Amino acid sequence: MNRLLAILVAGWMMQTAVGVSAAELRVGFVNTDRVFREAAPAIKAQKKLEKEFAVRDQELQKMARQAKDLQTFLEKEGMTSGESERRNKERDLANLNRDFQRAQREFREDLNLRRNEELALVHDRAKKTIVEIAEREKFDLVLEDAVYFSSKIDITDKVLKALVDK
Repeated sequence: MNRLLAILVAGWMMQTAVGVSAAELRVGFVNTDRVFREAAPAIKAQKKLEKEFAVRDQELQKMARQAKDLQTFLEKEGMTSGESERRNKERDLANLNRDFQRAQREFREDLNLRRNEELALVHDRAKKTIVEIAEREKFDLVLEDAVYFSSKIDITDKVLKALVDK
């Protein structure tokens, strides 16, 4: 919806600027994908998330190893072990797989929720920075998403530099 609105506003501005030469209309573009990948706050947020979820990730890896070990035991020694022991190991494997899938799903949901929260903060900082640059350099329009843009109007590097300086 925001993209459509930005395109409509840009079109309207272009139409109203019929009397104004193209040199007077300043348009800029910011590549938000690059901002989310390369900006200092985005990198800091990614490291924060990795640290925050490291323990849970290690627990999941431990559970996966346990399941693999049980599976290997059942494949190699399941036929030679007693019926009772084999059933107990199969039940343990089924329970472990169920717990692993539940824990993995919860991990992904929590990680995605936190990632979205952190990216929203990065986006807010980036937007404020973009507005500051646009006002300081007297841009008439700055777009965040576009199908095509010329490197002449790309101000992403300025935004990345400004985000480092803050």
